[in-house]
Amino acid sequence: MKTSDFFYELPQELIAQTPVEPRDSSRLMVVDKVTGALEHKKFCDLSDYLNEGDCLILNDTRVIPARIYGEKKDTGAVVEFLLLRQRENNVWECLCKPGKRAKVNTEFVFGEGLVVCKVLDISDDGNRIIKFDCDSKEIYNILDKIGKMPLPPYITEELKNGERYQTVYSKELGSAAAPTAGLHFTKDMLDRIRKKGVNIGYVTLHVGLGTFRPVKVDDVTQHKMHSEHYQLPAETAELINKTKKNGKRVISVGTTSTRTLESVATKYGCIKEDEDDTSIFIYPGYEFKCVDALVTNFHLPESTLIMLVSAFAGYNNIMNAYNTAVEEKYRFFSFGDAMFIK
Repeated sequence: MKTSDFFYELPQELIAQTPVEPRDSSRLMVVDKVTGALEHKKFCDLSDYLNEGDCLILNDTRVIPARIYGEKKDTGAVVEFLLLRQRENNVWECLCKPGKRAKVNTEFVFGEGLVVCKVLDISDDGNRIIKFDCDSKEIYNILDKIGKMPLPPYITEELKNGERYQTVYSKELGSAAAPTAGLHFTKDMLDRIRKKGVNIGYVTLHVGLGTFRPVKVDDVTQHKMHSEHYQLPAETAELINKTKKNGKRVISVGTTSTRTLESVATKYGCIKEDEDDTSIFIYPGYEFKCVDALVTNFHLPESTLIMLVSAFAGYNNIMNAYNTAVEEKYRFFSFGDAMFIK
């Protein structure tokens, strides 16, 4: 398939700039992946489509305030750093703007001397590998003081409450972007879902910007995904296997949870406890090995994410759903409305 096959026209005004209140009041499009039939609901209605014994798998990663501004030690020139992922201890991979100022061995000072970093290397794709002069755990405390929430570039309005770019169940620090399908859940809604007899399990995938980078090749199969770190705990693996054994559904919340589950299932041929990096790229033709239903947002045209949902629900079904969402004036992207593919 060609990348252009996944293009759709999106008016600028449909790109959500702010989250709705309360979280679960966003709209929900329900898509039947077999028939392609569409229903228009509210997100709080999701529990109506969940059955006793099903399990909901959530990504409990937490976004770090990963956008920081440093001054070049010798000249005072300012450079913006966007931390993508922690490679080891106090070594991080990051994006830099302007990159020409961040040459190997250059040092930068942050927060008027709170911390200093040195550029160790430049990767093939231009990302910088930097090392901070502090303890690996202390950097998170420093980021809380000097960092800004790394909102996507299509969100131009300031976010007044940083917690609105976190899920209510976020726990494990490490993401450069939120797993946005989970932003719709409230704690009360999760309690209602549990009371219905639906089990909830957690995985962790630290979201990097590779997931959102544009596909720059015409042939979809030639695109290379960036690697992201995941963890699937033993108790979640047990829950999934029990759910499958009982003939119930594994419902993945978000493309990040989906990529975690499918990475493990592809690696082992089954679901088991695992921690690893994944660069799995799911597009039409992929056969799903674990996920039975999916909660997701509306994604960018020609992105790897719209390709993933097209693989899950069928290309024609998804393109029809997206065109309908535009006609019905759904809100798109990170702070936008949601879709449930059953």
